[in-house]
Amino acid sequence: MSGDRTIPGIDPSVPPSGEGCVECLAAEGWWFHLRRCAACGHIGCCDSSPAQHASAHARTAGHPFLTSFEPGEDWFWNFETEQFYDGPALAGPTSHPVSQPVPGPAGRVPADWEQRLH
Repeated sequence: MSGDRTIPGIDPSVPPSGEGCVECLAAEGWWFHLRRCAACGHIGCCDSSPAQHASAHARTAGHPFLTSFEPGEDWFWNFETEQFYDGPALAGPTSHPVSQPVPGPAGRVPADWEQRLH
């Protein structure tokens, strides 16, 4: 898909919901990497993270397109087709702050975090 076309399911005008996974922050959890819903801006944790909130959001909300919310990454993934896509520039910010640790958030990541990844 081209980045210069309108893509159903992607709203470039919607900003991200915050700097971290909405559900992990509410539950005092932690994440490995972050993903952004390209339809509504929801920030969730990736499928390698223990809770896998981004893909759960995609399924329950019916929003198939996610994009990375990691600094320096620029890709879209469609959960329905299981394919990568090129997409439009989204409203900023396009990633969590570079100063935010990975995994994160600071102070909540267990010492054995690598054994807890999917």
